[in-house]
Amino acid sequence: MKSLALLLGLGLSLDAFAASMRWGDIRDGSLYLQADRPDTVTVRWAPAWQADANEEHLYLLDGQGKLQGDRFIKASETRGSQSWPLAPGAASYQLEIPGYSFRNYRVEHDENTVALFAPAKVHFSAETRDGDELYFRIAPGEHAVLAGKFHGGVSALQAQRVSDGQQLSLALKPYRAYWQFDQVALPVSDREQVWRLRLQGSGKAAFWLDGTANLFAQNPQQLKPLREDDGQTRLTLHDKVLGRTPDLGIALPYVMPPPASHAALDALKPTAASYYSFVDVTAKKPQFEDAFRQVYQDRFGIRQDITLLAGSQRQADLRADVQSNGGLDAWLASTRLLGGKGTHYIGFADEPNLNYSSYEQYRSIFTSMARQVRSDPANARAGVRIAMPASSRLVNGPFADNAANKRGIDWARRLLSESADQVDALAWHEWMVRDLLATRVYRDSVRRAADLVGLDAKGQPRKALLLDQTNLSSGSSLSPYDQETHYTSLWWASVVINASQDGLLTMLNWFQAADEPEYPKGMLRVSADEQHFELKPVGLAQQFIQQHWLHKVLWLENDAFEVDVLAMAGDDQRGLLGVNKGTRLQRVDLAGAKCPLNNGALRYFGADNRSRDAPFRCQDGRVRFELPGQTLFSLSWRT
Repeated sequence: MKSLALLLGLGLSLDAFAASMRWGDIRDGSLYLQADRPDTVTVRWAPAWQADANEEHLYLLDGQGKLQGDRFIKASETRGSQSWPLAPGAASYQLEIPGYSFRNYRVEHDENTVALFAPAKVHFSAETRDGDELYFRIAPGEHAVLAGKFHGGVSALQAQRVSDGQQLSLALKPYRAYWQFDQVALPVSDREQVWRLRLQGSGKAAFWLDGTANLFAQNPQQLKPLREDDGQTRLTLHDKVLGRTPDLGIALPYVMPPPASHAALDALKPTAASYYSFVDVTAKKPQFEDAFRQVYQDRFGIRQDITLLAGSQRQADLRADVQSNGGLDAWLASTRLLGGKGTHYIGFADEPNLNYSSYEQYRSIFTSMARQVRSDPANARAGVRIAMPASSRLVNGPFADNAANKRGIDWARRLLSESADQVDALAWHEWMVRDLLATRVYRDSVRRAADLVGLDAKGQPRKALLLDQTNLSSGSSLSPYDQETHYTSLWWASVVINASQDGLLTMLNWFQAADEPEYPKGMLRVSADEQHFELKPVGLAQQFIQQHWLHKVLWLENDAFEVDVLAMAGDDQRGLLGVNKGTRLQRVDLAGAKCPLNNGALRYFGADNRSRDAPFRCQDGRVRFELPGQTLFSLSWRT
């Protein structure tokens, strides 16, 4: 039998008892499975790169979006397997392999189970062998586009229409910018079209479809419409206050913000900020930062911020030398000029676990600079506090060799054991959690950080917790599907909700405020002459979030997996902020609110980037409404 395999030629194989279908070396994507008889899906994994430094999750959802399986994979489980039963049904299960993954996953199920693979876009989704084949379907009248990106492996895509043999080829070329890729329009027809896709070249593969369903099968008979049934979300609200909501901020540029940017920054309403301080600049010009830091505080109301000491171009590996010490002195003097109106955290070096060769090397500069800060009591009176280690990721390792010895949480644990009295806050950056269903790991990382620093008698962390930089991707490894679309809005809302869920986090900052040529990952889009600033979709979502943001976190029970919800309280206000990350409609049922809601209002924020009123029912102490797919919402009322 000719193999139609995706990945490593595993494809279809027959044995004496049953026929099975295999998929291999998936790194990032969704596999939709619809069984017409009882089946079992088995996932096996092996290390790809730095697996021993990284925990991972696999998720299995049923046809209504309920979580059927959450397989937590420890960092030590570089190899392993997991099996789940599949019940017959008309709606598809969804097996989610969230990227960026550090393992190769191989999946096996019965050949009669319909299986459709949805690969990631731009980012590579699998590792394949030359000549692997898949099939895809285009509905009548659809303007479909086949796209792909070269990641050093698959170098060309060849598509052939099954009905008449018409062929199209797409060469995948290397580009300077990560977000650049190749694409070709497919013919439009008034009839359904089935195409065979051949992947040319071995290794990392990135291929996808736009303008039609981004779904691929191992044979044409599997190309059936995907069915997802409506979901149910049950919420129960309690009066118990868990803690505070974090200040939501952005990374602000190392310049005086031009007047043209003021309206856009006002719309975002940041209450926190991340800064860099370039020691080679301030050592020569000690007053360089004074003016714009004053403007950020007084004009834009930033009262809580964190600064990472670095060299120009964000050079991260500082040394305890005359230039670095002079730069720190200049920053401390600039901070004292702010008049003690806020809290100003200082981190020595940017992502030391990524940029220093050893913990000992980082500890040396931390000890020296902490002593420099503490030597003058005026610094503390001005609101200066010391944060560490501003690591690249916390629970998992950085994108570096020998990452298992460089996990941020391990470096933080060692520093706390040696110099706890020198530490006021634990800071870290979280990258590469791109999948909407995987954002719950933000809640886990905050909890793990709180466990590390310990809780006081009120249940609050003994050191402030600062998630001071985050985005879907690190550096410039960006996809326009991630950064320029409503997807980013869903992702950011989900991260905000999950990170805030337990009332433990002090600060949460998006990186960065405005697009830069090499890093178009801002909340704001900037014209070439820097005279026009506009909110990108994620900026508009941030505006919606801030409009409904309250100061305290309330305990909320939530049985849904695709819907994230945060319950909050103000002086005389109550509110829910939520997001439906899935495409299916969710029927939401809230218990614990009193009917009728006093001045109750339900607002939706959808793919059109606009906020609108929505209807709800409040009866017998329960609030009910229908929440469309991929929609943010806010339910607010007064007590």
